[in-house]
Amino acid sequence: MTSNKIIALLPYQQPFLFVDELTEISENGIIGNYTFKNEEYFYQGHFKDNPITPGVILTEVMAQIGVVCLGVYLMRNEISIENKTKIALTSQAVDFYLPVFPGDKVTVVSEKEYFRFNKLKCSVKIINEDKKLVCRGVIAGMITYN
Repeated sequence: MTSNKIIALLPYQQPFLFVDELTEISENGIIGNYTFKNEEYFYQGHFKDNPITPGVILTEVMAQIGVVCLGVYLMRNEISIENKTKIALTSQAVDFYLPVFPGDKVTVVSEKEYFRFNKLKCSVKIINEDKKLVCRGVIAGMITYN
């Protein structure tokens, strides 16, 4: 399954799609990236005259690339355009170390901890273009389709 097909099967659309490309995909993990556009809606007012990407958005980027994209890949034989993906976040714990600003490109690196009974749990981190750790954590979710 190609990265473009995985992205097409995601249950998100603009302005809430935070996946630009997937660069590595395997049964054990995934790597992808996203570049924050200067005009992202959440920069309005976060923070006044000093826009910084909210932590909840960074967590969403980690979840979309690190859990949902990997889950779509792992369930590639069951999921299709006709069988829409449904996602439920079941848990997350994330630590934040560096800010992300408008225009920054981040890379998400996710390693599968387990996948059983359609529940996927991953260790996920974001690194910036300087190869510095932005945040890391563990995210789990249920992936289903209809």
